[in-house]
Amino acid sequence: MTRVLVVEDDPEIGRLLRRNLTELGHVVTIATEGASGLAQAVRDEPQVVLLDLGLPDISGQQVLEMLRGVSSVPVIIITAQDEDSSVVRALDAGADDYLAKPFGTEQLAARIRAVLRRTDPGQRPAQELRIGELVIEPAARTVQLGGQQVDLSRKEYDLLWVLANRLGEVVTKRELLSEVWQLPFGGGDRTVDVHLSWLRRKLGETAAEPRYLQTVRGVGVRLVDPGTEH
Repeated sequence: MTRVLVVEDDPEIGRLLRRNLTELGHVVTIATEGASGLAQAVRDEPQVVLLDLGLPDISGQQVLEMLRGVSSVPVIIITAQDEDSSVVRALDAGADDYLAKPFGTEQLAARIRAVLRRTDPGQRPAQELRIGELVIEPAARTVQLGGQQVDLSRKEYDLLWVLANRLGEVVTKRELLSEVWQLPFGGGDRTVDVHLSWLRRKLGETAAEPRYLQTVRGVGVRLVDPGTEH
């Protein structure tokens, strides 16, 4: 039984979501404004938040950004907006997935199961990864470099984790968009480039002088162990 908070100002959609999610066995709470939704998310600690982008008081994007400052609860964006840029901004701000209205109950149920699998610590392998001086601890989602803690954002960590689990393999930007941002469409190369740039800087390297992150022009990027490179 999963506790789900729905932040949606349309009463008809809210009632429909409550009914469908309750029938699936979830415990559902509804908030019709961004401020009250944010307060409920912090107070009640739901396991999943369904967040509409178009709210009457403050935008769903603002709610998400404030929520990410205090909580790592999985957030699925629900939006009627067709613009890819709105979804990209939300995913960059820390959303875990998105659904465009209208959507079916089975699709919603599948997305909830998917984000719970991805974000449940019990689903992550307990074994840490050691790559050169880089130590990635999945249980705590922490990274150390040369014994020093590296402060990574949620998406930076996810990006590093995907690359580390495919050590030495070239991963395309399309694959990274799919695995890290759950984006099925193109046009997000800039998102990947920016996050790779931030990650490089935090690992103490540059694109011109890489140690761990090697760009393969026209293909993608790979994570390597500097100690094994010749």
